[in-house]
Amino acid sequence: MSGNGTTAGDDPLQTAVWRLRSRACWADAAALLLPDTPAASLQRASLLVERCLYTEQGWEEAEDALRTAEALAHSDDERGAAACERGYLAYAATVLAVRDRADEARAALGRAAALIPPGAPQRALLDFRRGLLAENLTRSPQAARAAYRRAHAGATTQSDPLLLSFTWRHLAGLALREGELAEARHGFTESLRIREELGYLVGTAPALVSLADTETEPEASRLREEARRLFRLLGGVPTWLARQLAPPAAGAATA
Repeated sequence: MSGNGTTAGDDPLQTAVWRLRSRACWADAAALLLPDTPAASLQRASLLVERCLYTEQGWEEAEDALRTAEALAHSDDERGAAACERGYLAYAATVLAVRDRADEARAALGRAAALIPPGAPQRALLDFRRGLLAENLTRSPQAARAAYRRAHAGATTQSDPLLLSFTWRHLAGLALREGELAEARHGFTESLRIREELGYLVGTAPALVSLADTETEPEASRLREEARRLFRLLGGVPTWLARQLAPPAAGAATA
């Protein structure tokens, strides 16, 4: 959920990392990075943390990579970015019911906010993750919306399309809960469009399912079937999407 999905300067290494990451091959992508600099160690850790959220596996490897990134961080920006990843890993463990680490998530993201000033390149991602905590752990949709909007503005300013796909998606999710169907459909459509343009395959199935929730038949079923195809193609990732993609039981009533 970090990074913008682009390959600045057409760097062959970053191009390879992105292609593997977008196809749910986080471990392979991380293996391309030597954790011998603060930037490389942080990127490697972020890949392995993201794998935890999508697969519910690899927690120890992510912890090890994160400790390396924290040890190599020297500047406030580097320490703040590492704290942001620490908070995200703790959030993932909590929201996936692996272990309650909510207090650790809040503390780490709070530490990151103290180290990363408003307007800094990493701030938009931090704001987004603070929105996730507000929405899914604190259950405060108003605080989540404010954080997502700050992240959305920052991602727009920094031309970070991947982060924009996430802010569109989560703002749309809040709108859907409040019955704002047209606003939700617009946000989910934008999120899906960006992910398809970037080739972010691992995030496309969730985007299709979310958009299907705002559509009528037969379009809703078409979108869900396309999501199932991608989900199977990627080996059942993200794992938490399986429940939403399960076909209705035979004879079950449908709305």
